[in-house]
Amino acid sequence: MKTLYPEITPFKQFFLNTGSVHQVYIEQSGNPAGIPVIFLHGGPCSGTKPDHRRFFNPALYHIVLMDQRGCGQSLPFGELVDNHTQGLIADIEQLRQQLRIEQWLLFGGSWGSTLALLYAQQYPQQVMGMILRGSFLARQADMDWFLNADNGVSRIYPQRWQALLESLPASQANILERLCEAVFSDSSSQIENAVREWQNWGGQVALGNAYQQQDLAVTEKDILQVRMELHYARNHYFIAENQILEHCAVLQDIPTIIIHGQQDLTCPLEASWQLQQALPQAELIILPNAGHIAKGEEMIDALVDATDRLAITL
Repeated sequence: MKTLYPEITPFKQFFLNTGSVHQVYIEQSGNPAGIPVIFLHGGPCSGTKPDHRRFFNPALYHIVLMDQRGCGQSLPFGELVDNHTQGLIADIEQLRQQLRIEQWLLFGGSWGSTLALLYAQQYPQQVMGMILRGSFLARQADMDWFLNADNGVSRIYPQRWQALLESLPASQANILERLCEAVFSDSSSQIENAVREWQNWGGQVALGNAYQQQDLAVTEKDILQVRMELHYARNHYFIAENQILEHCAVLQDIPTIIIHGQQDLTCPLEASWQLQQALPQAELIILPNAGHIAKGEEMIDALVDATDRLAITL
């Protein structure tokens, strides 16, 4: 069973000037002359963490971590102006050019897998390979699974779903519209209640029985993160319906490993299954006991093994 590589520190950190209000945090670690790989974090509202460097052999990889616009250490935190998918793709490509990297490996999980696929479809010649975890295709069906009262994951955690509903304004609008109404409102109590229950809902679905309810005070950072997540969701992630699957033809020559936990209730396995049908050259690895997050022995073993194997073949 493979484990994370030992802790390392970056050899360079800087902010990418995007030409907009955003300054995007970048760090580089590992071997500057190694195989270039960019880690694309999830969310869209999360950020990179020191352990994200550890999926890669530092002797073999030039490891690049990027906090997406408004995320992590990027500035200004939580900014929604000029914060959209095409901007993120442009940042990735600008960074590649600035670092003078000809081609690189894309490593992305959840929303990071979405971003990896969209970038690769726009710049296939710049991608030497992809490792995708917990694929999220940003289709209406994916949103309905997470935010639908009738036929989604709400049927598995009805008590947590009910708590979310009770935190929102009474309305005939759909759950996403009600969430946005609450979280972008002027009422501090309404904002805090909605943000707390939204985070409890997402945590419950992602972690299952391992999740412990959060009743702590909601911070300004929590509010900004949830607003960013909803900003992308209510704009359908700034892409057309089924855009990713319909444009997979340009990815057929890119070595791809898709890793998905059978127990993933945030992004069900069906998405990676459909993706592999569209990318028959891709290797699909299904982990029977893993869920959504990039933790746990089974998931870490699969991700580290994927980076080790591609280091040999790329």
